Parts: sequence; structure tokens; C-alpha cells
Amino acid sequence: MTASASTTFVPLGAIRREGDPSPATETLRLRVSGMHCASCVSRVEAAMAGVPGVLAARVNLATQRAEADVVEVSAERVATGEPLVRQLAAAIRGAGYDAYPVTSATPDDGELREREQELRQVRRRFLLAAVCGGGVFLIAHAGMFAPGLLPGSAWQQAFAQFVLAVPVQFVAGRPFLRGLARGVLRRAPDMDTLVGLGTLTAFAYSVYVLFAASGRGVAHMAGMALMRPETAGLDVYFDTSVTIVALVLLGRLLESRARSGTSRALRALLELRPRSAIRVRGDLEESVALERVVPGDVLLVRPGDRVPVDGVVLDGRSTVNRALVTGEALPVDVSPGDAVTGGTLNGTGAFRMRAERVGADSLLMQVVALVERAQTTKASVQHLADRIAAVFVPVVVVVALLAFGVWWWSGAGFTASLLKLVAVLIVACPCALGLATPTALVAATGRGAQLGLLARDASALERAERVDTVVFDKTGTLTLGAPQLTDVVPAAGVSEQRLLSAAATAESRSEHPLALAVLRGARTRGVEPRDCDDFGATPGRGVYALAEGRAIAAGTSAMLAEFGASDAPLARERERLEASGRTVIAVAEQGELLGLLGLADTMRPEAPEVVRRLRERGLELWLITGDNARTAAAVATQAGIASERVLAGVLPHEKSAAIERLQAQGKRVAMVGDGLNDAPALAQADVGLAMASGTDVAMEASAFTLLGGDLSAVPDAFRLARRTLQVIRQNLFWAFAYNVVLIPVAAGVLVPLLAPGGALGPVFGWRGELHPMLASLAMALSSVSVVTSSLRLRSFK
Repeated sequence: MTASASTTFVPLGAIRREGDPSPATETLRLRVSGMHCASCVSRVEAAMAGVPGVLAARVNLATQRAEADVVEVSAERVATGEPLVRQLAAAIRGAGYDAYPVTSATPDDGELREREQELRQVRRRFLLAAVCGGGVFLIAHAGMFAPGLLPGSAWQQAFAQFVLAVPVQFVAGRPFLRGLARGVLRRAPDMDTLVGLGTLTAFAYSVYVLFAASGRGVAHMAGMALMRPETAGLDVYFDTSVTIVALVLLGRLLESRARSGTSRALRALLELRPRSAIRVRGDLEESVALERVVPGDVLLVRPGDRVPVDGVVLDGRSTVNRALVTGEALPVDVSPGDAVTGGTLNGTGAFRMRAERVGADSLLMQVVALVERAQTTKASVQHLADRIAAVFVPVVVVVALLAFGVWWWSGAGFTASLLKLVAVLIVACPCALGLATPTALVAATGRGAQLGLLARDASALERAERVDTVVFDKTGTLTLGAPQLTDVVPAAGVSEQRLLSAAATAESRSEHPLALAVLRGARTRGVEPRDCDDFGATPGRGVYALAEGRAIAAGTSAMLAEFGASDAPLARERERLEASGRTVIAVAEQGELLGLLGLADTMRPEAPEVVRRLRERGLELWLITGDNARTAAAVATQAGIASERVLAGVLPHEKSAAIERLQAQGKRVAMVGDGLNDAPALAQADVGLAMASGTDVAMEASAFTLLGGDLSAVPDAFRLARRTLQVIRQNLFWAFAYNVVLIPVAAGVLVPLLAPGGALGPVFGWRGELHPMLASLAMALSSVSVVTSSLRLRSFK
């Protein structure tokens, strides 16, 4: 079992015989804290499945949530009188994790704050371990470089280490001690068990040596005077225990930071919901909490407000920015009978609407649910250590105990035998293993930022390495995301300057994005608008103005007809512009047709080259957009994407479904997008790549963020992923190889061969013994080798 996704555990008792009636079921949800690996997911699922009445249990590691499908009215619940959800929470607590019931399918503000609090708690633990552990390390090793640098006797310096190590061991390292207790009690060890056992053994042995020395005088331990003069004669390993705690907490901090991105993404989505709505009953208008709105309520939406829920316009006209739904920056005119979506932004008009879909049924909350469901950490190389730990940890403990027993039985004495046990546990502690992924990730992230891309975590890099299909959003991704004046087509006998002057004058008082694009385009061509005496707009048609006593109209054919003009003479030009995906504005003055203007969202200059590079790598390329098919096809042709791989008019949940369909065909899909409407698809894709110029929620739902909004970073992301995974795998191999080689050495298997009189005799004076201090030094060197290996990524080009 992996921690890659929400998995389903079905107890044997839930299997029904053919012909049995299907039981009525309900879903109970709980928030679970303390999970961090695949074995944690397995334990929680098994604990839930063991509760009578549970048909199936699912655990989502990324969101720290659990769900159970249960019989709606179970005999067990009636018999015990205990609500089943509380029985589930108790079972999870019995497995060693904390849990409490939640009612919503999506996290509320309190739950999101709790996730962020968990990140702050891990950060505080790491800072405590780093500060106090740094002091311990300095005291323990300063004498190696400057003998006599530190004041006090050897015992006093060792006691100072003890004082500093206590908060690291029992406060910062508390999760590992709990993991040790949980692993022993539940007979299910994990990496926390090994970290807790190794650090506690080193700490306890050091305390024994320290206080035994204080009672009988400092006893010299052979060989240590040369290694650490400042604590000569005192074999204490406080520096070993605090270093392990600090390094493992560093990896846990990086993991928590990645997980907290989910919270920020969902919070950004939830903040789009207005907290209240204006409900209209007769002549009475009242502000009510959004939770009190029910289907059928009549709501008033004022200028500049967000639409509270999904519904239908009853009366009034306005423009609504529907970027949430389509990703298109252009506002849409709405009038009676038109559908509006909760969370979208109203323009300058006001309207009344009838609420139809509220709460979890609204489109916005469905987007939230899609992001949370799809943004589950997929199979990641960083969980390899946890999966192997189920075998590795018990083996290490058995080897340590065997080493202790064999050497004691052979007459080596208690102290020598205990040193073998401590050496095995210390040399087996997974510092290098814990650093293998995060150090490579940090190096790759730093280098990636210099190249214009930011990887979210190691699992993102792993998935990017395997991608064979790339899906591009159109607006704001392949294109710049804002309309530009691209075509100026004057009528016969009309100059381009006159056409632009009239159009700019008519649009000068409008705040519509198309009007701003016309003004910007006219000024770029050296034309300024004239002063106008009157101005008006007809929603869905266009604008008109009166300047110097002359009436100017700009907009649709119907708009010109109202002012006695026709664009029929330029019908072919209109068809040509519309066929190429342009939005067409016709302009007339005093009933005379002046010409047509074409506006379009222009292609990013680097887009065709990026598409070419990806195509040369053998990747299958798609275009997906909420825009119309004609415009989408024109953009795809310009970018170099095949027309048969264009999906147009696609809504947010449909984008996610389209990604799922590609994945169902066995494709490993990367999605490149920028808008809020892209968030579910970015999260659903094997790899999401978000433009930094887009919305925060899109970036949080993605695996990569393209800094600076430069598409050229997309091919680099796949190359960086491949190189980073090579380094991580090398790191993991050498970290495990180090354990495989040194654990037997620490257990003393070489002593019979290298001791005086042995088959080989001492080599360079070494008798085959690995003292715990040498074990900790070897452990440190293994960590240094992993870090050095990871730093190679800084030279990635």
C-alpha cells in the first residue's frame, strides 16, 4: 500500500452474498492528525474498518482526512448507545493518532487554520532542535579544532551538553518518542520507531556515563582522548541524538510545507464566497448569512459585489466577470433568464436573481471539492524509506540485540557489549535516508527558481519524469490573457486614423475590457480620442457617443442599425476576422460606416517554440479552453497543436473530467494553466504547471509554478525532474548501501578477523571495532555525502 492517494479498505464482514439487499449507507468524516507515511494510512484504515457497522474506510494523507461508509442505522450503534462517528474516533485514537468528527465534505476555516498551525508547530520543533542541538555540537567538537577553547572540566562540558540535549530529546523529539511507543505497543514499527529508539538509546547511555562518572570519578574510555580532548574520558553521545532529531525534523518540515499548500489553495477558493447575501422579500431587503440562503430565495446583487450563489437573473442587466467558470477575462453581459455563478464578480449594474444551487451544490464549492479530492499526494520516492521501514527497523533492532547478546555471552563484558548495541542503533539511524530526498529537492528548487520554475515537492518531480502528454489551457497560458487591438479595417474612402479616432471617442468613457483595448491600440498608433458631450451603452450590443455634434456608434451590427448604418459592405472582412478568432467591433459616424476593428487575445511570443520543443521530445500535446471552438482552433493552429486535439467550451469540472479521460487511456498527463477555473484540472493531472502570473489557487493546486509567467520553463521542468530523480535515487541507494555495509561492522563481525591473532590481523592498527562515536561520525559522513551529491543539481543547465 502506498500513501499516494485515498485508498479503500473493505473489511471481510462487509462482503454481501448475491441477492442480499443493499444496506442504506451514510458517509462519516473525521479529521486525523499525526499521519505522515503509508503505514500510518494503513493503520488508520484498519482501525476504522474494525468498527462494527463500517462497510469501507478511506484515508487521504494529503488532506489528513478519513471517511467511512457505514450502515445508516447499525445494530451496534443502537446496542452501545455510542454514536458511530465517536466509535471511529476512538478506534483511530487507539491506533495512536488523534481524530475528531467533521461534517462538511470540504474543510472549514477552522480546519484550514489547524493545518497551518501544524506547520508552525513543526517549524518550532525544528528551530528548537537546531538552536539547542547546535550548542551541543559546538561543545562536543570545539576541542577537536581548538583544544582548551571552552572553559570547565570534561564533566562540566558534558553536563552542559546534557542540559541542552534534554529539550531536543523530549520536546522537539517528542513525535519520535511517541512513534517509538506506538510502534512497540502496536507491533508496527516505522521510521519514527527507529529514530526514537536510536536517539533515546544514545541519550540514555550518555546520561548513564555522565552521572556514573560524577559518582566515581571520570573513568577513561580507551581511544577517546585523542578524538575529543575537551571531553576526554567521557563517552557521551548527546551530539549524536540531537543531530538525528534536528535532521529528521528538517525533512518533516519540508513535507509539512508542501502539505500546507493544500490549505492555502482551499482557503483562496473559499474566500471567493461572500459571507452574506441581500435577500429580497416583498419590499424588504435584508442582509443574511450565506448559510441561510436556500433555493428559491430572491437575492439582490449590487455593483461590485460577488454573486452569492448559483442562480438565474430575474430582472436587471449587468456584466459579470466569469473567469472563475471559463478562465476568460472578458466580462459577460447578463440579463433576465441568464444563469449566474456564485463567486463571480458583478460589474457596474445591479440585478435580482433567484437562488438555485447553494452550499455544497454550488459550482464554487464543487471546485473546492475537486481540488481537495484530486490534490492527494501520489506515489512518491520520498515514501520509499517508510515502506522499507516495516522490514528494516525490526531487523536493525534484532541485529543490535544479537550483537549485545553474542558479545556478552563471549565474555566481552557489559560495557563492551552495550557499545556494540549502541553502535548498531546509531549507525542504522536514517539521517542520510531522511536527507536523500529533501536535500535534492532544495537544490533542485533553488536551481529551478533561477531557471524560472519552482517544483512543489519530490513527488511532483517523480511524476514529471514520466509525463507523455501535455495539456495547455488557452487564455493566460498560450495567450497573454488580455484583449489586444489586432486588426484595423477601414471602409472605402475612410482613413485608418479617422476610424480609430471615432472608435476611441466612442469607447473613451467605457470601462469594458474591449473598450480599454481599443483606446490602448489607438494611442499606440498615435490617435487620441476627442471630447464627447454624451455617452451611453447598450448591454450586449455596444456604445455610442456624441462628439462635436456628431453621433458615433461602436459595437455589433444591431448597434449600428439603431443609428442608421450597416456593416454589410464589409461582410466578407467580418467573416474573415471572426474565422480567425477575432472579436469584431463595427464603427459608424452620422450613419456612415467607417470600418471594422478586430480584437483578440494574442499568442505569447515563446509559445510556438515551446510547443515545438515538447513535440520533439515525443510528447502528445492538447489545447483545452472555455472559449468557443473557432477561436480555440485558430490559437491551436498558431501554436502548432493539431486541430483534432482541441477541446473548446469546457467548464471547470469538465476540464478535470477531460484530464481523467486521458489518464484512463493510460497517459501520464501534465496540465499547464493559470486561472482559478484550471485548479481542478491542475490538481487532477499527474503534474500541474501553473503560470505565476495566474491565480494563487492555480499555483497552489499545481506541482510546478512557472515563475515570471514564461512558458519556456515548461520543457526545463521535465528535464530538471529527470535529473533530480536520478540524484535522489542515487542518494537513496548509497544511504541504504551504507547501512547494509556498516551495520554488520558495528555489530563486530570483523573483530575476529582483524583482532591480533585473527586471520588478517589489524589493518592500519584498526581491530575491526566500530565505536559508537565512530558510528556517529560515519553517520555524519554519510549525510555529508548525500548533501554533496544533491548539490550537483546546482549546476543544472
